Amino acid sequence: MRAPHRDPRPVALVAVGGAAGTLVRWAVSAAVPALDGFPAATLTVNVVGSFLLGWLLEHLVRRGPETPTALRWRLGLGTGFCGGLTTWSSFAVEVDRLTSTGSAGTAAGYVLASLAAGLLAVVAGVALAGRRAR
Repeated sequence: MRAPHRDPRPVALVAVGGAAGTLVRWAVSAAVPALDGFPAATLTVNVVGSFLLGWLLEHLVRRGPETPTALRWRLGLGTGFCGGLTTWSSFAVEVDRLTSTGSAGTAAGYVLASLAAGLLAVVAGVALAGRRAR
């Protein structure tokens, strides 16, 4: 029996999901322009990714103990797709750029909007998954 950490299949699931999430993020960044320097595309993918991750994890938890199938969904969609879709590192770089170019007010609004909307999106995803489970 192969040790779990030597199995390449979970890594492949994360890689495929991550590639798909990254492609969606790229498409959103190409379609959603910055609004007066406000990075709307990054805000959009982070909020959507937060919602999806909240929904997915709550949905999987409500199904009971983790099965091999649930593990594959969690790795492929949660870690992979949502990890590739969201980009909190870009968020940090954009906040730094806004601050260093004299747009501290925009940076502060971006931080507040991202954190508040991200948190609300997670709560909404969890609530939706809980509602469907009843």
